Amino acid sequence: MGNARNIAFWVVLLVLIVALFNLFSNNQSGLQSRSISYSDFITAVDNGNVAGVTLDGERVVVRGTDGQNYTTVRPLEDGNLTDRLIEKNVAVQVEQQEQSGFFSLLTLLLPVALLIGFWFFMMNRMQGGGKGGAMGFGKSKAKMLTERAGRVTFDDVAGIDEAKEELEEIVEFLRNPQKFSRLGGKIPKGALLVGPPGTGKTLLARAIAGEAGVPFFTISGSDFVEMFVGVGASRVRDMFEQAKKNAPCIVFIDEIDAVGRSRGAGYGGGNDEREQTLNQLLVEMDGFESNEGVIILAATNRRDVLDPALLRPGRFDRQVTVPNPDIKGREKILGVHARKTPLGPDVDLRIIARGSPGFSGADLANLVNEAALMAARVGRRFVTMEDFENAKDKVMMGAERRSMVLTPEQKEMTAYHEAGHAIVGVSLPLCDPVYKATIIPRGQALGMVMSLPEMDRLNWHKDQCEQRIAMTMAGKAAEIRKWGESHVSNGPSGDIQQASNLARAMVMRWGMSEKVGNIDYEQAHEGYMGNGAGGFSVSAATKELIEEEVKLLIDAGYDRAVQILEDKNEEFERLAQGLLEYETLTGEEIQRVIRGEPPQSNDDNDDTDQGSAPSVTAIPKTKPKPKTDGGLEPEPTS
Repeated sequence: MGNARNIAFWVVLLVLIVALFNLFSNNQSGLQSRSISYSDFITAVDNGNVAGVTLDGERVVVRGTDGQNYTTVRPLEDGNLTDRLIEKNVAVQVEQQEQSGFFSLLTLLLPVALLIGFWFFMMNRMQGGGKGGAMGFGKSKAKMLTERAGRVTFDDVAGIDEAKEELEEIVEFLRNPQKFSRLGGKIPKGALLVGPPGTGKTLLARAIAGEAGVPFFTISGSDFVEMFVGVGASRVRDMFEQAKKNAPCIVFIDEIDAVGRSRGAGYGGGNDEREQTLNQLLVEMDGFESNEGVIILAATNRRDVLDPALLRPGRFDRQVTVPNPDIKGREKILGVHARKTPLGPDVDLRIIARGSPGFSGADLANLVNEAALMAARVGRRFVTMEDFENAKDKVMMGAERRSMVLTPEQKEMTAYHEAGHAIVGVSLPLCDPVYKATIIPRGQALGMVMSLPEMDRLNWHKDQCEQRIAMTMAGKAAEIRKWGESHVSNGPSGDIQQASNLARAMVMRWGMSEKVGNIDYEQAHEGYMGNGAGGFSVSAATKELIEEEVKLLIDAGYDRAVQILEDKNEEFERLAQGLLEYETLTGEEIQRVIRGEPPQSNDDNDDTDQGSAPSVTAIPKTKPKPKTDGGLEPEPTS
C-alpha cells in the first residue's frame, strides 16, 4: 500500500514537470512566431519603417515604427548591417550573447523547480513520516521501547512480590510457550495493573520489557483521544496492526482510564469520540479476529471508573493488584534505591522502613534522593541516619521555615497547642506513640506533633478511633484551658476537619454507631453535600441522626481531652515551657520533660533515636489510605 502511494506521487510529480515545461516552451514559441525574412528587414530599414533594433548574436529583434515587434536572423557575412542602421538613424542595442542553451533552460526551469520543491516539502510535512503530520492523525503514537542503557529488569522491582510473580509468568509464557500449551494453557490476552499512584505499575511494565526479549510498545491512554471524530478508533486499529506485524509482542497502555471509562456515564452519548475509541479497543482485544501473540498490559489507579466490558476475562484475564508495600517490602525498595548511594555505618534500612508506613515506592525513592542531597549539601562523603531523618521530616512535613517571624504570643500559643496534643497522645494507650513535637513552622503548619505506629495498621477499632479523636481535639482544649473560650484561635481548624472526617467514617461507613446502624450512608451523604452524583435517597431525619452521632463522638473526644489536661495540668505546663525553650523534642525527651527532668544532649538523643524510635510519621501530612478491610485510614491530628 505504501509503495503504490509513493509510485503514484512520483508519477504525478513527473506529469506536472512536463506540463510546466510545455507551457513555458509554448510561450517562448509564441514569442518567436512573428518573424520576417532578412530581405524584408533590409527593405523596411531602407524605407524608414524601423524605429529600433536589438542585436543578440545572429538574432535581430526589430521594433517597427508602427509599434509592432518582429524577429529575423542575419547572415554572418553581413558585417555592414550596423553601419546601415546608424546611417538610417535606427536606434541600435546590442545584448550579450548567451553562452549555451543550458543556462537558458536553467533560468526557465528554476522557478518551476522551486515551486515543485516547496510542494514536495509541504506534502512530506503533511504525511509527517506516517505519524506526526496533518495527514497522520489516525496513526498510532505507540513507541517501541528499546532500552540499551538504563534497562530495567525484575531485579529492580521490589516490595510487590505477588504482582511480580503474576507478570513473571507472562514473561515465561513468551519465552517457553510449550511449557504451558502442552497442558492446554493459553497465554493471557491482557493484564491490568491496579494500585495507588507511585506503587510501581509503570516500573513493572518496564521490567517486563527488559525481561521478555520481545517487542514492547508503550502508549498513554490519552494519546488515543483527539477532538476529531474517529481519530481514536483509527489509532487503536493502527496500533494493533503494528503489534500483529511484530507478534509475539507486548503493548502497554498507561493510564487506561483516560479512554476506558464506563460508557454512558457523564456527558456525551453513543457518538462520543471517547466511547467510539473504547468500542474499537474492545473489538481489537477480543473480537472476531484473534490477536494471537499480542499481550495487552494496562495500568490505572481508577479501576472503579473502567467499563465492565473492559474488565471481563478474554480482554483483561488478570487484574494484578500493586499495593503500597509493607515493612519488608519497604526495606527491599530502600535497598534497591540505595544501591548507588554510599551509606554510613549507622544507617539501618529496616529502621527507616519501619518508620515510613504508608509510603509508596515513589515516596521511598524520593526519600533516598532527599537524604543524598542533604548529605551532599553539607559535604559528607556518605549518607548518615541523620540525613535520612531530616529528609523524612522534609518529605512528610515540609521544609523548615525558620525565617518566618512569629511574635512571642504566637509562639506561646503554638507551644501550648502542640503540648496539648502530646500530653493526650502520651496518656491514651491506644494512640500511636508520640515520636516528636516541634513548634518550628514547617510547610503550612506553625507546629506539629508526630506519631509513629509500632507496625503497619491494617484496620481501626472503635476505641482506637475514639482515642484518636480525643488526641485530635486536644489542641483546641489546650488553648481554651490556657486562655479561655474568647481567646481561642483558628489554629484548630485542621484538627476539627480531621476529627470530623474520622467521626463521619465511623458513623456512615464502619457501622460504629448503634443508632445509625450497619448501613453505608457515605454515597448518599456525598450526593446530599453536593460532592457527588448521589446514591439512594436518605430522609431528613436520617441525615439529622447522622450529624448528631458525629457531633456526639467529637464532643466526647473533646471532653476526654479536657479531662486529661485537667488531671495532668502540671505535666502540660512543663511540656509547653520545654517546647518554648527547645522548640523540638523527641519522644524520649518529651517523657523526660514531663517528669521534670532536663532533656538529654543532642548526641545522646541521636544514638537513642536511631536504636529505639525509628523514624517519623508526620501527623498533618498523612493522607487517607485504603485499607485491606475496605475501611479508610483517617488523617491524624496536627
